[in-house]
Amino acid sequence: MTIETKNLTWKIGAKVIVDDVSLRAQPGKILGLLGPNGSGKSSLLRLLAGLRKAHSGTITLDGKDISHIKRNAVARRVALVEQHANTESNVKVREVVKLGRIPHHPPLGGWTKADDDIVDSALARVGMLERQGQYWQSLSGGERQRVHIARALAQSPSELLLDEPTNHLDIQHQIELLRLISDISLTSIIAIHDLNHAAMFCDDLVVLDGGKVVAHGVPADILTADLLRTVFRVEAIVERSPHHGKPHIHYMR
Repeated sequence: MTIETKNLTWKIGAKVIVDDVSLRAQPGKILGLLGPNGSGKSSLLRLLAGLRKAHSGTITLDGKDISHIKRNAVARRVALVEQHANTESNVKVREVVKLGRIPHHPPLGGWTKADDDIVDSALARVGMLERQGQYWQSLSGGERQRVHIARALAQSPSELLLDEPTNHLDIQHQIELLRLISDISLTSIIAIHDLNHAAMFCDDLVVLDGGKVVAHGVPADILTADLLRTVFRVEAIVERSPHHGKPHIHYMR
């Protein structure tokens, strides 16, 4: 199962936000989207989820153009966890996760035991099954992110898209959440802010700048001092970790 784009472009008025982007997510791997604020990462994820329509170019799922697939079918296949996802009403955790089953039911379709089993499995995979009766407003930021991922997993997706899921979390919960995503073993595309976390958890990286792809490849090839200087406007030394051989960035004062 894979998702691919070719020459994808999306605009707001005359301003190009996603500019001729081509990429391919490897099945079962994590593809990281990197880039400064305003580089088009969030817009690209919403395009991949079928929530926006591209002005030109194509998005394909296993070679089939997403524009030829019904919206509900895309929702059953591709799950998006948005950066500012929230649940305003004070509902219980299980009710939030059950929302992920909506694409699998016609408007008047009934709830089944299979749905319950899928929700149980999603909650268990994120370590929230024992908290399913807890109210949303009582959860910590990390717990809420886990619940949003569980809701996405309840869609039974083949592809999981995440928009900076560790934003506003402390370092412990950032690492725990990224380990969770890594262990899920779905084809995943994740917009991520921390470059060292991207090097640690992502199999491949796409770097965006001004809506364009400026680099695409494995972290060891992509994360260089030159790229950090050119794209992120920072001076840094990039070394390979003696523990796992992955690049590690040391920012210069």
